[in-house]
Amino acid sequence: QVHLVESGGGLVQAGDSLRLSCAASERADTSTRMAWFRQASGKEREFLAVANWSGGPAIYADSVKGRFTMSIDNAKNTIYLQMNDLKLGDTAVYYCAAKGLRGYYADYRSYDVWGQGTQVTVSA
Repeated sequence: QVHLVESGGGLVQAGDSLRLSCAASERADTSTRMAWFRQASGKEREFLAVANWSGGPAIYADSVKGRFTMSIDNAKNTIYLQMNDLKLGDTAVYYCAAKGLRGYYADYRSYDVWGQGTQVTVSA
């Protein structure tokens, strides 16, 4: 089973940018869907973006559309989340996850594999 390791989190100020990385231990199957979620303290895990490992456009949650960009570097087995114009409400633990074709892409319960998460804290 593939293992995922996130990195790139940290403490930033509102309006700053940050890029998260998610390194996969091996090349995923072409039918795999990769996604980013986040979970703020006391809240449910929130869908952010999803894309097919094999390529194609990403789908974004309305809350981050236009500010966040997901990309996949197949050669490096790495998934990225570029986050621009960060807001206080973006403070959370960010996770990457992988699933097959079954299940709704925005439902965290559909995902089989998760990274350990990386903390992003946005200050005023």
